[in-house]
Formats: sequence, C-alpha cells, structure tokens
Amino acid sequence: MAANELTREIVLKALGKVKDPEIGKDLVSLGMIDDVKVEGGKVSFVVNLTTPACPLKDEIRGSALAAVEALDGVSDVEITMGAKVPVGQKKSAPTNIKNVIAVASGKGGVGKSTVAVNLAVILAQKGAKVGLLDADIYGPNIPTMMGVDRLGGTSEEKILPGEGHGVKVISIGFMVKPEQALIWRGPMLHSAIKQFINDVDWGELDYLVVDLPPGTGDVQLSLSQTLELQGGVIVTMPQQVSLDDAIRGINMFQELDIPIFGVVENMSYLETPDGEQMDIFGSGGGEKLAKLTDVPFIGSIPIDPQVRIGGDQGMPVSLSHPDSPVTKKLVEIAEKIAAQVSIQAVKEK
Repeated sequence: MAANELTREIVLKALGKVKDPEIGKDLVSLGMIDDVKVEGGKVSFVVNLTTPACPLKDEIRGSALAAVEALDGVSDVEITMGAKVPVGQKKSAPTNIKNVIAVASGKGGVGKSTVAVNLAVILAQKGAKVGLLDADIYGPNIPTMMGVDRLGGTSEEKILPGEGHGVKVISIGFMVKPEQALIWRGPMLHSAIKQFINDVDWGELDYLVVDLPPGTGDVQLSLSQTLELQGGVIVTMPQQVSLDDAIRGINMFQELDIPIFGVVENMSYLETPDGEQMDIFGSGGGEKLAKLTDVPFIGSIPIDPQVRIGGDQGMPVSLSHPDSPVTKKLVEIAEKIAAQVSIQAVKEK
C-alpha cells in the first residue's frame, strides 16, 4: 500500500484490535481514541485512558503504537495520552460527580482516614478532579489531615468546599468548634449527609472519596440512599480483632448491594534499618479476610512514622515523602481502585 493510500479508517481498524487489558474491550469501542489524523505517512491520535491513574498506561500506549506502526505506509506515529473518566453515577442528584468511592472499616483506629486522604490526594496528583467528603460526623479528622480549617465560602445558593492539595474538602469539622461533641440521632445524620452532597458546590468531579465512620450504621445507609456508590474499600489491620470487625463492613456493603473493590491491610509490618520486616500486629490477616469473603486483596501498607507526622501536620505522606515505600504502596492501591472504578462504570453501560 502506498503512503498516500493510508486513511483514518484503516488506522481506526488497526486500533480496534488493541484491547484495554483490564476492561477487556478494544480502545475504539470504549471511545478511548480521539482526533485521528493522517497526513501522508504521518499518523497522530489521542488515547484517552479511563482514568489518569491508569497503572497500565505505558502498556496501552505501546500496544497502540505497535498496531499503527505495523500498517503499510506509516512513517511516523504521534500519540497524545489523555484521560476521560467514565460516569458511574446514575442516581438523580444535583451534582456533577462521576464516581463515588467509599472508604470504610469495621472498627476505628485502623487508618481508614489515612487511606481515604492519600487516595484522594494521589488521584488529584495524577490529574483527576477529586472531592473528599468527611462523613465521620462524630470524629471528623479530615480537616487536620488535609491541612484545611475552613469552608471556601458560600455562593448564592451553595456552600463552597474547602480545598487542600488540589482536593475539594467538606467536613462537619468546618462548622463546629473542635471540642464540640455532636450528639445526633439518625434523622440529623441523614440530613447532614444529604446537605454535604446536595448543598455543596462540588463542581465537576471525577471521583468523590468518602471517609465513612467506623462500623455500620445510619451514615452508611444515608449515603447509599442519596448517591450510587461505585464501590467500597475496606481498611483493616493484620490482627484478628480488626478482621472480625472488617467482616461486618464487608457484609454491610454486600447487603446494600455496593460492589467491593477490595481489602487494604494497613500497618502490615515495620521495616527495620537492616531490612528486616517486623510483624508487630501479626501478618497475612488482610489476605486471609479477602479469601474468606471472596473479595480482592488490593495491597498492604507498612508502618511508617511519617504517616502519623504527615497526618498531624496536614501534609499527607504521599506528598511529604513521595519516594517512600509507604507512598509507593499507596500509589499502587490508588491505581488499582481507579482501575476498578473504570471497569465498574464501563460494565454498567
């Protein structure tokens, strides 16, 4: 075939044989290919990933490049990598929130908020538009951990969320004194959750990460009634008492018909200066829980004092120590969760 016979249709046909490895469908039918141009033997196009946090970005680019370079008459290929997060949210709420990710735990003190904060920050650092909703009404820690102490103000009709590290944040902690105890019954909790969603000007969000309170109760039920959750993440620790409570969290998601992206084991081990791993809280509990409940195990996070320091200072460890082992684990977990959100959204279309 001569170079001048190369057409846009031929390029699209070749790209139609390249599949997204996780979703299992080809790039063209997924709508991931845009702006195909053919000028003589030069071909250019855009590959829009289903998440800017795609862990297989290089693999997809390489496969697309190889498919087009193999065509007769191609002398040069230019690929621009972008991202368009698919919409999973279907319930009629006056928001522009594409996907909702709930982070839960069966008990307190396992690092659920740490995972939620770093998940939100990592997704934002990757280029996504992210919001973080602190739904732990009785123990709102997100303002401290994000270094945000106030709302963004008010517009004519909406509350403007605070913002920190590129993430929009809302919390009851912005509206009450730090020492104030909230003694609220179910209807008041339900009203607060609805207001956090409907009365806040979130703008356009690819992901809303929700930090749920520990256990199972009114807040979880209210959230599931107000928004469609694309999936939940269960955070646990290796010891048995955490696993017993985490099972209840998994059962809660299942009873509410919410997909479970997987189990994250926090504080899995402490790495000593000589490279030895100390299993302070036991070992393998998260994987055991995942197998027992038939849900994915999506990662273990080591103990690192910088996690606590970053949380206290409002600078999440994924920002303060981007090259640390704990951050690398958190990035892997965030990428896996983002991939599962895309798979879930595409599957439901």
